[in-house]
Amino acid sequence: MKLLTTRLSTKRPVNLTLSEKTVEEASQLTGNLSITVDMLLARFISREPAACNEKRQLYAEVADAWNQFEAAHGSFVDEYATL
Repeated sequence: MKLLTTRLSTKRPVNLTLSEKTVEEASQLTGNLSITVDMLLARFISREPAACNEKRQLYAEVADAWNQFEAAHGSFVDEYATL
């Protein structure tokens, strides 16, 4: 169904810089490189927001853990601070 949506969507030309070897190898594997790249890019776009949210959540958890550690034990630089 995604393929059908991709084919019926409005298209516009864009310039991509791809390695020559990659294009040659991909051309042997697909009959239409544009559709293949379009489908892969659509898949990336659909997955990337969730991946970013997972990273954001992980970073928040790490920051919370670090803040809890610092509240319980103090900052590791306290003994070296000159202020």
